Amino acid sequence: SRGFARRCSRGLRLPRSARAPSAGVTAFPPCRYLLCASGDFVKVYSVNTEETLRLMGGHADLVTGIQLNPHNHMQLYSSSLDGTIKLWDFMDGIPIKVSSLGFYLHLHFYPLSGPHSSVLLLVSDRFFFLWSDTFQLVSVKLTKGAGQDLESKELSVVLDGVGASVKHIAFGREGAYVVSVKDVTLQVYFFKRKLLNRFSLSTVKTKGGDNRFSCVVCHPTEDCIATGHADGKIRLWRNFHHRKEYTYSTLHWHHDIVMDLAFSVEGTRLLSGGVESVLVQWHNESSCQKDFLPRLGSPIEYISMSSDGALCCTLHTDNRITIINSNLRFSRSIQGLIKSRDVKTGLVVDPRTKALVLNGEPGHLQFYSLQSDQQLFSLDIVQRQYIHQAGLKQSDLVKVAFSAQGTWLATVEESEEVTDPELQLKLWFYSEETQSFTLNTRINTPHDNHITDMCFRDMDELGDDSLILVTTGRDCVFKVWVMVEDTDPEGKTHESVSWSCDFVGSYHNYQATNCCFSEDGSLLAVSFEETVTVWDSLTWDLKCTFCHPPGNIRNICFGRLTCSKYLIGATDYGFLCCWNLLTCALEWSAHLNIVVLQPDPLSEHIAAVSWLSKESSLFVFKPNEPRPLYIQRNLCKEKILLAAFVPRDEPETISSEKYLWLRKSQLFFLTDTQELMTLSTKSLEERLTPSSKQLAVEESLPVTPFSLLLGKHRHQQAQEDTDLGKPVVHNKQEQASPAVKELLHTPAHVLPSASFLCTIFINSLLISKENKSAEEVADEVEMESEKADGDSDEEDVTVMEQEDTSPMELLGEMTCKLSKSQEKELRKIRKMDYSWIAAF
Repeated sequence: SRGFARRCSRGLRLPRSARAPSAGVTAFPPCRYLLCASGDFVKVYSVNTEETLRLMGGHADLVTGIQLNPHNHMQLYSSSLDGTIKLWDFMDGIPIKVSSLGFYLHLHFYPLSGPHSSVLLLVSDRFFFLWSDTFQLVSVKLTKGAGQDLESKELSVVLDGVGASVKHIAFGREGAYVVSVKDVTLQVYFFKRKLLNRFSLSTVKTKGGDNRFSCVVCHPTEDCIATGHADGKIRLWRNFHHRKEYTYSTLHWHHDIVMDLAFSVEGTRLLSGGVESVLVQWHNESSCQKDFLPRLGSPIEYISMSSDGALCCTLHTDNRITIINSNLRFSRSIQGLIKSRDVKTGLVVDPRTKALVLNGEPGHLQFYSLQSDQQLFSLDIVQRQYIHQAGLKQSDLVKVAFSAQGTWLATVEESEEVTDPELQLKLWFYSEETQSFTLNTRINTPHDNHITDMCFRDMDELGDDSLILVTTGRDCVFKVWVMVEDTDPEGKTHESVSWSCDFVGSYHNYQATNCCFSEDGSLLAVSFEETVTVWDSLTWDLKCTFCHPPGNIRNICFGRLTCSKYLIGATDYGFLCCWNLLTCALEWSAHLNIVVLQPDPLSEHIAAVSWLSKESSLFVFKPNEPRPLYIQRNLCKEKILLAAFVPRDEPETISSEKYLWLRKSQLFFLTDTQELMTLSTKSLEERLTPSSKQLAVEESLPVTPFSLLLGKHRHQQAQEDTDLGKPVVHNKQEQASPAVKELLHTPAHVLPSASFLCTIFINSLLISKENKSAEEVADEVEMESEKADGDSDEEDVTVMEQEDTSPMELLGEMTCKLSKSQEKELRKIRKMDYSWIAAF
C-alpha cells in the first residue's frame, strides 16, 4: 500500500492510518509542541489544545524515525523507508535539506551532537531486507552543500547483527558509546577507544523467566544501562567497560514483557510500561520506591520525555498518545483512529457529523472526524467490562446502521460462539439536549442465528411512520421492525416509543445475506444465497427475483437519481451484474472478482473494488453505462475489505473530467492491514500548503466578520454603480506585488542573501508607468511617437485610453471621446507657448 502513493499521482495514504506510529514521539521545549511520525507524514501537535498544527509530507514511504536537531531545536530530522533523510523547519513545515543514501533502507537514526554532524543509522540493504532479519548500525556523513537535494555515500559500519526496532538501540552519556540489544545479547561499542564489549544472558527459561531483551535505554548523566526483558524484569547494568567485571541489579513489577523504558532528564527517575496499561515510575533505581499511574486504557508501546523534564508522553497500542505531568498525573490525550482487532461493523458514515463510524475499543463504537483528524467520541455499546484473556468468549459489536437523518442508530452485538451465539439488537435515539445517543430499545435474540445485514428505510415525505428497520439472518428469514408508541394503563398516549417486529419474510428456506432499500424507499431488495428478491415495502409482496449462478450474492445496491431503475449485485464467483427493474432482465455483467461495492449517496456513481492477482483495483461506473468512468489498477498490494463515500462540506472544484465523480464525496478504503486510505484530487503541495500562504496566493481577505461586512458593502456599492450606469473602476495600486508577498510569507532562514533580494524588492516597489498621471503618460507617448512608427504610437495610446479614466466619468457624466488625430492635435496645442498673449 505504500507504493499506492507513488504509483498514483492522485493517491494519498492518509496520515490518520490505523497503524500506530513506529517512530515514537518527540517533545519540543518549552513543552508547547509534540512531534509524531504517522504513516508517510510527520505531525506537529499543540500540547495545550491537542490540535494538529502542521502536517509535513514529502516522504514516499513509511517514516521510521524522527529526532530533533541537537544544533537547532527548531529543526527536525526524519528518516523513511524511501532511503532519504529530511531536515525540516517544523515551525513552518518546510524541508530544508534532503539527503539520499542511494539504496533501499530500513532505518532508525540518531544525530550526534558532536562536531562531525554525522548521523547514525540502523540500515538494511535490499538483500538483507528481503531475505534476512540481519541489520547493521552504520555511520553516515551528511553532505554539506548549497542545494536542497544532496546525496550521501560516506558509510561506515559500527555494529553488525543489531535489532530492527528503535527500542533496541540507545546512546550513552554525551554520545560516548552506543548500546544494542538482540535476543539475549547486549553489545556496547565505545567510539573513542573503538572497543566492543558483548554480554550474554542465559537462554534457558527457568521458573517462568525469559531473559530476551525487549528494550534498552541509557542514563543521561551516569554510565548506567537499563534493559527491559520479556518476563517483565528490568536490569540496571554498571561497570560494563570491563567484559568480566560488569554488574547488574534487577527491578521487577511487570508480569509480562516490558515494552519500553525512559529515564528522566536528571536520571533520578526511570519510567517503564507494558501490557498492563500502567506507567511505573522507579525512584533512585530502587524496587521499594515506585509510583503508579494505572488504567491508561491500552498497553504502552513507547515512552518519551520532554527535553525540560516537565512532561512525558506514552504511545499506546490503540493509536493514542497520553501526555503526563512530571508528578505522574494525567494531563491530556490525543486519540487517533483506534486500531481494532477486526472491523466487523464496516465503514459507516454518521449523517449528522459526517464522521467515520466503526469498531473502536472492544465493545465500543468510535466516531472519527476525517476533517479534524480526531476522534469525536466513543459510544459504549456492549456496556460490559472487557477481560483481556486469550480464549475467553466475549460479546462484540458486529453491525451498525444509521437512519437518514442520523437520529436513530441500530447496533447488533453477539458473542463469539459459533453454534449458538448470544444476540442483542439495540436501538439508540440521539438526544439534542444531551448531544449523545441514549438506549431506547433492547431486543434479545432478534434472530435464531447470526445477523448478516441490516438497513433503515427513512422516507421524509411519509413522516415518522416511514421509519422502519430490516434485519437479515442465517436463520433464513428477514425481519421488519417498526416504531410503536408506548401507552399507559389508562390508554393515554405516552411520549416515548419503542420498536417491535412487524413482518417476517423468507424465500425457499435460503439464508438471507444482504438487504437494501431503493432511493425512494418503495422497494426492498433481499439476497437469499444465489437469488435476489425484490419486495414492496408497503405491502411486503414479493415483486420479482433475479439470479446469476454460480455463486452466492456477496453485495447488492440500488442505483440512484437517473439510474434508480437498476439493481447491482456482486457474486462470490466474481461476477458484477446489473439488472433492469422495469424489464426484469439482466442489463449487463462483468467478471471482475468484486469484493467491495459502494454507491455514492449524492450521485449516480458506484465504486467497485476487485481483488485479482494479489492486487486491488478500483472501478467507478454508472449502472446505465457498462463502460467504467474511472479505472485505477494496482491500487494497493493489500486486499481492500471496506469502503465508504463521505460527503464533502462543499463541492470541490475539479478541472479534470477524470475525477468529477469525486466532486461531492470523497472515497475512503480500509485494507486488511487496517490502513485507511483515500483518493485525492489535489497534489501533495496543495494539500500541505499552510492556510496563511494559501490566502496570500489566492489574494483573498481572511474570513472574519469585518471582512465579510466589508465585502458585502463593496458588492452593494458596485451593484449600485452598475445600476446607475457608472463604470466600475478598479484601483491597481491596491494589489500587492507578488515579489513582496513571497518575501513576507517565506521564512527568513530559507531566503537568499539581502543583497540578492534588494534589487528585486526595490523594483517591485517602483510605481509602474501605467499608474502615472494622464499628462505624463501623454508626454511619454508623444516622445515615443516621434521616434517610432505610427503603429507603435497607436498601441501606446490605446493602452492609455483603456487604463485612464477622466474625473468627469467618475462623477457619472459621460464625455465624448476624441479621435486619435484629434487627440494628437490637442496635445500639440497644450505644448504651444502662449506667453505672447500677456503683452496685449
